[in-house]
Amino acid sequence: MQNIFSIDKRKVGAGQPCFIVAELSGNHKQNLNRAYQLIDAAKEAGVDAVKLQTYTPDTLTIDSDKKWFRIGKANAWAGQTLYDLYKSVYTPWEWHPQLFAYARKKGLIIFSTPFDITAVDFLEELTPPLYKIASFENIDVDLLKRIGQTKKPVLISRGLASPEEIITAINTLKRNGAAGVAVLHCISSYPATLEQMNIATIPDLQKKFKVIPGLSDHSLGLTASITAVALGAKIIEKHLTLSRKEGGSDCTFSLEPLEFKRLVQEIRQVEKAIGKPTYKPDKRESENIVFRRSLFIVKNVRKGERFTQENVRCIRPGYGLHPKYLDEVLGRKAALDIQRGTPLTREILA
Repeated sequence: MQNIFSIDKRKVGAGQPCFIVAELSGNHKQNLNRAYQLIDAAKEAGVDAVKLQTYTPDTLTIDSDKKWFRIGKANAWAGQTLYDLYKSVYTPWEWHPQLFAYARKKGLIIFSTPFDITAVDFLEELTPPLYKIASFENIDVDLLKRIGQTKKPVLISRGLASPEEIITAINTLKRNGAAGVAVLHCISSYPATLEQMNIATIPDLQKKFKVIPGLSDHSLGLTASITAVALGAKIIEKHLTLSRKEGGSDCTFSLEPLEFKRLVQEIRQVEKAIGKPTYKPDKRESENIVFRRSLFIVKNVRKGERFTQENVRCIRPGYGLHPKYLDEVLGRKAALDIQRGTPLTREILA
C-alpha cells in the first residue's frame, strides 16, 4: 500500500502535515444557510477539508415501525425509527452542487461519504477528489467496488470492522482501482469516552495494514485527536457544529467553531514538536554546549608537575578536554605553569 497519496494538490501521508477534516453531518439542521455558515466556520478554523454525507432515508433503510427499526434507549437518538431519524438529518441532494461550489470558492477541499451506489454515481458528477466510507458501510462490498472504480483516494472508518473485514475492504478498493487507501481508527459510540478510544491502535493500523492511519473522532474535546497525531495519525476527522446548545443531529460530540480552531492550532503545534528523529543539536541548542562538563585545572600547577585528581577535575563549563580523556591526562606532566581555573587542553600537556 502507498504511504502517501494526493488529494487535488494536497499530499497526505508520511512526511506530510495532518489532513484535517470538518464533518458537517446533519448539524446544518436541514437549513442551507446554516450549512454555509458551517463551511465558513471550517474555513476560519483552518481545516483542509469539509465533508458531507450523501444519502436519503430510502437509500439507508425502509420506513418501518417494527422493533428492529426502532433505536434503543442506550443510543443518543433513542425512541426514533431509523427512517424518521435519517429523514430529519440528511443533507438534501439538491444542496450538494451549491455546497461543493461554496467550499471550493473558500479554498477548501470538499468531499462526501456516499452510503450507496446511487450516491456515488450522483457525487461523481460533482468530481470530488476523494471518498469516505462510513464505519457501518465498510462491509458493503458492492459499495466498496463502486467507490474503488472511481480511481480516487479513499478513507475508511474502521468502526466495528474486524481485522479480516478491514483487509477485505482494503483489497476490494485496491483491486477496483482506488488511488490510495487510508484507514481511520473510529469508535462507533456517540459520544465515545476517552477510555474507549485506545489511540494506540493508530500506529498498529499502519504496521498491520500498511496504510496511512488516521482518526475519525467521536469523543468529546481535543485530547483524543491531539494524542492521535502524536502517535502518527495523518488524517483527523471531527464533527463541527455552530453551537451545541442550538442542537443538531451530532452536536453532542461535535466541536464548536472556536474549539475546532484551537484543535487545528494544537495539531500544528504538535507537528512542530514531533519533528524528525535527530541526535544533532540545532543552532540554538549548540549555544549551550559550553555548559557541559570538561576537564579544568583546579589548583595551580608548575611546569613539569604531574596532573592528578587533586589538580584536575571534570567540572562545568565545557571549554576543556572532553571528560573521556581524564584517564589519559592523569599522570602526564604540565608543559608550563598553569593557573587554577584554566581549561585543560592538549597544548598544556608535556
